[in-house]
Amino acid sequence: MSIFEAGMLICFGLSWPVNIYKSIKSRTAAGRSAVFLCLIWLGYLSGIVNKLLYNFDPVFWLYVLNLLMVSVDMVLFCRNRSFDRKKGLV
Repeated sequence: MSIFEAGMLICFGLSWPVNIYKSIKSRTAAGRSAVFLCLIWLGYLSGIVNKLLYNFDPVFWLYVLNLLMVSVDMVLFCRNRSFDRKKGLV
């Protein structure tokens, strides 16, 4: 297990709850990027596949947790975009 890989995932993982909270409270997708979220999601998915195929260790679960948090943020992005459409902002 790489302590640096785990550290990176922990740091990124600590930022997702903040983004999720902001998405819930703001009720707007303004300033957010669906492409960015999709790329981050694919990156975490790639990390999961790598761990499954080549080097399974406990860091796998950090990838899964981060992927789940990004997935929640993606759902909130879609919800907020719908709110923006109803307000005529998009």
